Amino acid sequence: MKIAYISTYLPKECGIATFTSDLLHAVALHNQDLTQHVIAVADRDYLYPSEVVFTIDQYHQLSYIEAANYINDNGYDCVVLEHEYGIFGGNSGMYILSLINALHIPLLVNFHTILEKPNVDEKAILIELVKRASIVVVMSNYAITLLKSVYRVNTAKVRLIHHGVPEFCLSQEEAKAQIGLSGKKILLTFGFIGRNKGIETVIESLAEVVKDEPDLLYLIVGKTHPNVLAHSGEEYRDYLKSLIDTYKLGEHVQFVNSFVSQSDLVTYLSACDVYVTPYVNEAQITSGTLSYAIGAGAAVVSTPYWHAKELLADGRGVLVEFKNPAQMARTLTALFSNQEYRMTLRDNARNFGKEMTWRNIGLRYTRLLDKVVPSQDGFKENVTFSKDEMPKFSWKHIDRLTNQVGILQHATYSLPNYKEGYCLDDNARALLVTLLAQRDFSDKKLDRRISTYLSYIYYHQRQDGLFHNFMSFQHNFLDEVGSEDSFGRTIWALGVLLRETKLTSYYQLGHELFFRSVPNFRQLRSNRAIAYTILGIAEYLHHQSNDEVMIELMRELVSKLIREYEASSDDNWQWFEAVLAYDNAILPYALLTAYPFLNDEAVKQLGLSTLTFLESITVQNGALSLVGNQDWAKQGKHISKFGQQPLDVTAMVFMYREAFRLTNKKVYFARMIASFRWFLGENDLKLGLYDEETKGCCDGLESYGINRNQGAESTLCFYLAYIIVYGAFIDSAQDSK
Repeated sequence: MKIAYISTYLPKECGIATFTSDLLHAVALHNQDLTQHVIAVADRDYLYPSEVVFTIDQYHQLSYIEAANYINDNGYDCVVLEHEYGIFGGNSGMYILSLINALHIPLLVNFHTILEKPNVDEKAILIELVKRASIVVVMSNYAITLLKSVYRVNTAKVRLIHHGVPEFCLSQEEAKAQIGLSGKKILLTFGFIGRNKGIETVIESLAEVVKDEPDLLYLIVGKTHPNVLAHSGEEYRDYLKSLIDTYKLGEHVQFVNSFVSQSDLVTYLSACDVYVTPYVNEAQITSGTLSYAIGAGAAVVSTPYWHAKELLADGRGVLVEFKNPAQMARTLTALFSNQEYRMTLRDNARNFGKEMTWRNIGLRYTRLLDKVVPSQDGFKENVTFSKDEMPKFSWKHIDRLTNQVGILQHATYSLPNYKEGYCLDDNARALLVTLLAQRDFSDKKLDRRISTYLSYIYYHQRQDGLFHNFMSFQHNFLDEVGSEDSFGRTIWALGVLLRETKLTSYYQLGHELFFRSVPNFRQLRSNRAIAYTILGIAEYLHHQSNDEVMIELMRELVSKLIREYEASSDDNWQWFEAVLAYDNAILPYALLTAYPFLNDEAVKQLGLSTLTFLESITVQNGALSLVGNQDWAKQGKHISKFGQQPLDVTAMVFMYREAFRLTNKKVYFARMIASFRWFLGENDLKLGLYDEETKGCCDGLESYGINRNQGAESTLCFYLAYIIVYGAFIDSAQDSK
């Protein structure tokens, strides 16, 4: 195997250069037959080591094309691109696109920066890189979240591999002795120096800390960042020195103004008692310096930037507010005065850091490269689902039922039935489908669909926040107030809009509609309306997780469901009502969805226990056998088997998907798939309801066979289930690798 790395490279003093060198040597540990070369991106002449076989002139686009030609002509099997916007030429590093699009071999992209608020070029570049890559590597879970939420890319090819760290073998006392600081308590920051590092927060805090810790020494190890040096010189370092003088901390702060070798860095990290990263804002997706500190088993104090919140979770460090010297002082004082507390943090960090050693990280990359490199049969993309299992997604029938007003609720066979007009229920479902389909099934008409269904909802809302439901084809409302269920489904759809929409105008309207409805939440009586509303609140909380008012409102609604369960259940009937009626699985699904926000184990357990009760009635021989609407299912009585409705299937799919997410039990994944196959013929009549010709779904399973009308509810429910199952296949394939 022959691999080409595109990156900056040592001796350039750059974190990406160091990372690439470490990665190259780590991968070599696990494959002795591997040939690895570096295509180095350079801003000037460097005396490179032998593994650098080609140099790209950072500022000249033709050089990138020449590099692609070199790679294509010299028998490489794969390219590994270390991506950071600032190391490539062109607007936001755009020149790299001309290189990767000229390659004839697979590409693995390692993202070192993923921006929450990219400019137009930055967003376009990242999306193009993901599109071209065979595999994408990120170093934090939040990076995956941003790829989904900001860039709307398909994350099926994304893998999480933490930043690698060296192995730390020195004891703390040995390390302190080597740097001549035996007997000192050492506080350490290392890395390139610049104003975004927030070092002044630590210096300002030390005036209080050293009153109790006279032997404390704060080491600031690292050069001023080259870009900062070019534009501002040593202005920031001089500012820090003035603070040291102001607070009379000359004996307690020491600069090591150099780009230290890895061996020296290992010594400094091994010697420190507490490591601190006081960055001034949260937008840091990866921090190599923090990763090194965790690997060293340091007791870490940090501001809550993205990577720190993830790496320091579960007792691996302490977070303090941005730009808060007083809180920093209290935290440092507590750590230095309490050795047991400090050692607990160190042990937790060290145990986690063992998995991040370059030897282990190199093995992860080696396995990825084995998957990316073509076999003798040629390069094949990962197959995540069978075509026999799932038909091709199509908007054809949804669009057939939709006009400029909204989606019509009924069809005669596959033709729209104008006589029956419209309903809010189906337009809310249609909005759900279009929003959830954005990741994998977007097309040029998607925005128009979202606009149509959202406008319909807007037209149907009353001033008191409630909604009309039914409307004639002549646009006359047919009710004064719609059903609670239609209200709840609409809140669910609006919650998804607030989480998923890309457009500010849609978000603003959705926010207005959602919050105009909120005063009505507490008055809901229908169990299903309550469940739908819980789901809408959960979607809202995914992007506004600190809204305590909405969390408490969710808790109140969940409590209503629990009270209904307590009033209706007994030893033989573990359900919320005395009957199993329609859309049953939406009730356990709502509880399972609420659990992560309420952190109440009883809510989760009730969701799982009612799931078990429901499936004891509706799952037979591995296939879904639904409760029919002729007479529903009542305790101690015959269970009605017809007609079975697509609505119930979709709720089962959502329920099992959430149960699998929470428990990782494969049985739930299997039953989610079994539920979806109900549409394709795995049902009591062994007849498929999905129509390959029209791309619609039939309305139900009757004792005489299939109800061949293909209305909005059935078709939208089919595609909602489709999207969830498709996404689950993708996510499962990703997790297995």
